[in-house]
Amino acid sequence: MRILLSNDDGYFAPGLAALADALAVSHEVTVCAPERDRSGASNSLTLDRPLAIRRAASGFYYANGTPTDCVHVAATGMLDDMPQMVVSGINHGANMGDDTIYSGTVAAATEGYLLGLPAIAISLASRNPRHFETAGQVARELIARCEREPFRGAVLLNVNVPDLPYAELRGIRATRLGRRHKSAPVIRDQNPRGETIWWVGAVGEAADAGEGTDFHAVAHGYVSVTPLSVDLTAHAQLEFVSSWLSV
Repeated sequence: MRILLSNDDGYFAPGLAALADALAVSHEVTVCAPERDRSGASNSLTLDRPLAIRRAASGFYYANGTPTDCVHVAATGMLDDMPQMVVSGINHGANMGDDTIYSGTVAAATEGYLLGLPAIAISLASRNPRHFETAGQVARELIARCEREPFRGAVLLNVNVPDLPYAELRGIRATRLGRRHKSAPVIRDQNPRGETIWWVGAVGEAADAGEGTDFHAVAHGYVSVTPLSVDLTAHAQLEFVSSWLSV
């Protein structure tokens, strides 16, 4: 299978290298990733300037843009052949619950999904991740399952892997996204010129983390696999909004 890899931690990130090594054993792998850390870039596209694609000594391509840019450029013109799947990661840290809205890792996979390709975002759920080989093995197994039992049309899977040796994983679960409490307030600071600056505060703790959520699965040693949808329509409110507009 022709697989396009990307991430949001940058083309030099050890998680990306581990993912490429894990998948290159059985697949034709091409990497196109940001030239620097673009965590939190979400689904942004660069439209105000052209993008440059360069190739590192590792063979990885890298772009002066966002994760979405990387997948879009690679899949729609840079590569001679359209990839058959997009895989993004291995992210250095979890992407669960509300994180998925901001995540560049999820955004890279989402761009593949929007282009009609099956896509997987894979993250190692630790602030100081160590067991990248575990996440690489999980990615390899999920792709093998996709080959054996293909989805009907494009699919977008958000995968979070406990930072454990592979043998210590308790299994794999289909989950829904949990929810976090609101983030901590911004932090006021001052730069060397005496100007006021603001740092975005830390993410909130898990609020909805009950059984069935991605938070619950990972906390109990299970790999979490959450199918995502890009339809943002609040269908339950359509009837109300329609009547509200008619008043």
